[in-house]
Amino acid sequence: MIPQTFPKASLLEDRAEIDLGLARVLESGWYILGPEVEAFEAEFARYCGVAHGVGVANGTDAIELALRALGVGPGDVVATPSHTAVATVAAVIAAGARPLWIDIDPASYLLDLDHLEAQVAAFRQGPGGDRLKAVVAVHLYGSMVSPAGLLAVCRRHGLLLVEDCAQAHGALWNGQRAGSFGDASAFSFYPTKNLGALGDGGMVVTADAAVAERAAFLRQYGWKERYVSFEVGINSRLDPMQAAILRVFLKRLDERNEKRRALADLYSRNLADVSEVVLPVSPAPGTAVYHQYVIRVADRHALADFLKAHGVGTAVHYPVPVHRQPAYLDFARDADLPHTDAVAGHILSLPMYPHLPPDDAARVTDLVKAFFSRSP
Repeated sequence: MIPQTFPKASLLEDRAEIDLGLARVLESGWYILGPEVEAFEAEFARYCGVAHGVGVANGTDAIELALRALGVGPGDVVATPSHTAVATVAAVIAAGARPLWIDIDPASYLLDLDHLEAQVAAFRQGPGGDRLKAVVAVHLYGSMVSPAGLLAVCRRHGLLLVEDCAQAHGALWNGQRAGSFGDASAFSFYPTKNLGALGDGGMVVTADAAVAERAAFLRQYGWKERYVSFEVGINSRLDPMQAAILRVFLKRLDERNEKRRALADLYSRNLADVSEVVLPVSPAPGTAVYHQYVIRVADRHALADFLKAHGVGTAVHYPVPVHRQPAYLDFARDADLPHTDAVAGHILSLPMYPHLPPDDAARVTDLVKAFFSRSP
């Protein structure tokens, strides 16, 4: 069986060093926050190219706390795509805001900057236009939305920028890391991420000391001094055991991202002549890290079933746009996202993880070719 993803592989490769890190935490006596979390916060912030990192319980909380730390709250509006993990929009709503839906570019599946400009300009001119406060831009599948384009729109309209980097650990734009462009940025360390824990975790990163300070006290009940809440916060703390594991995995993040790029190149070369398959496009001058390798086909269910029958796992990221999901229909009455709706039924994620043997990846492409070469 070739799984779609296999996070345990990193544990197996780094087990000895992980065991040392876990033992260090157990011996330290610090089991909530403490020096292990502080060390990882500093190391990951430095890796991203910013001054501050605030470890939290998961990526959803990271987005919520980033928004709240920037002053976004009840009654505000945040522009964001619907073609994303539901966590992005759930976090916007948890912060008290509501989404302004933005369509995607049909080639890259990333937030469409022209549609963002049009939606923002139209909203600003309407009643309550001053309630539009921020953009949450999702760097999806390991590719980045143009930071220059995002910042141009945000500066033109006086908006804050939060980068959702849950799928973009280590991605680059003109040599600068994802997470270093926004007013604040959010990362997830869910086990399947490019930098994944062996449990859950997340982080807010920012160059702004005041934003980091506010995120840090909001993650722990709004405490500025122990047991005294100065603002209503939440309980969202990165576990020190996970911080110890992430410190080990961070050392190999660039190496493992390079393996992902090599696998993506193999897929693209082997499938280049299969006319029925639309291959992924990563905008230049970005350097993608291929959290997922997503193709588009006419009948993804038939292809997925065929691959499963031959021992290959696939996944769909994501089958139902957020604005079409039952829980969010009340926030989506005016949503008009033709490209988002068009791709949702046709995308399919092939196996992608850094420990995937190239021979297995080649077998996947051979099977895709076999599926489309079958007699009608």
